[in-house]
Amino acid sequence: MLDRRFIRENPDVVREAARVKGVDLDVDGILALDRSVRSLQHALDTAQRERRELASAFKTADPAGRERLRERSGALDTQLRETRDELETAGERLRDLLLRTPNIPWSGAPVGADESANTVIRVWGERPTFDFTPIDHVELAEKRGWAEFERARNVSGERAYALAGQLVLLERAVHSYALDLLAHRDFRLVSVPSLVKREALVGTGFLPGHGEEIYELPADELFLAGTAEVALVGLHAGEMLSLRDLPLRYAGISPCFRREVGSAGRDVRGLLRVHQFEKVEQFVICEADEEQSARWHAELLDTAETVLQSLGLAYEVVECATGDMGLGKFRMNDINTWFPSLERFRETHSCSTLHDWQARRANIRYKDAEGRVRFAHTLNNTAVATPRLLAAILENFQTADHHVRIPKVLRPYLGDRELI
Repeated sequence: MLDRRFIRENPDVVREAARVKGVDLDVDGILALDRSVRSLQHALDTAQRERRELASAFKTADPAGRERLRERSGALDTQLRETRDELETAGERLRDLLLRTPNIPWSGAPVGADESANTVIRVWGERPTFDFTPIDHVELAEKRGWAEFERARNVSGERAYALAGQLVLLERAVHSYALDLLAHRDFRLVSVPSLVKREALVGTGFLPGHGEEIYELPADELFLAGTAEVALVGLHAGEMLSLRDLPLRYAGISPCFRREVGSAGRDVRGLLRVHQFEKVEQFVICEADEEQSARWHAELLDTAETVLQSLGLAYEVVECATGDMGLGKFRMNDINTWFPSLERFRETHSCSTLHDWQARRANIRYKDAEGRVRFAHTLNNTAVATPRLLAAILENFQTADHHVRIPKVLRPYLGDRELI
């Protein structure tokens, strides 16, 4: 959500942001509703002030004067009710449009309609070479009894999976390593709920606009979150934070659920695009300062790169285009990891800066050093997400006899085993 004053003073900037992000937004409608809301609020304030003045005058008025005051008071009561109703209606319409207003993207973001306009800014690592014919993670997992795909689909439908045996232990090792790394970097570990209220999804920007991607439980008025970010924002919704506590750094771990509507025809085999997965999410709430946000963006990105470098996985970092970054993002970098079976990089991490766009929706504030109330900045990035990262490990470190070499950083979590 953007500041209404900013929209009033910079309507062309907002129009351009909507254009490059591919958002159909009625900026003129926002401006008209904003004028209406301010006018109605002024009328309401004026009527309430007159109502108080009438009540004060009533105490000293003579009988005839009191009768006139009663008549005027009755008319004012009717006016106040009508004005409140009009203000509530106009305010709701304005808020709905504001919730659909995109953040202003970073000036360095490539302009383009989708991920095809993303640009690679750096590449790390050596792609593996094999002196045998490698197989993909699905065939390898099935050969070793590490996953059940067909049986899982019988239980849960398409894009379901069940990990088994040593792959379960490998998944636990990946998450334990990520949590230990983040704890060492002074992130607070939090296991968050995946069941969330509508307000939490609105506060993070997933609603309105992405309802088709979210699993809903109407009988309970709850939803299944697609990332720990939803609950982490919700934990502080409506709060006035203390400046001395900022920045807040969280490592949120949770099961995640996404319907993945519209991804048919993309790579969906095996563990690559599933409805349920496990993720450790990095999340930061900091002061409303662009330089500070930029530093945290770099640190969150560095943590994700440290994970992949420690695992020995080749990857590329891309600058996401305006049409690929989503409604609320100021800047977004994806990290794509190498998958031998696909002979290309696939996204495993996504690092985002949202400035105060998210905090305005969730009403997360603090008082700065001068005592001014400010909306905080928020940032997030994946630390690890499985099972996709497991698929990368299986494919990149497979051996000719269908074992998998364990990256050194994971061996302490697996009894110092070098192979599974």
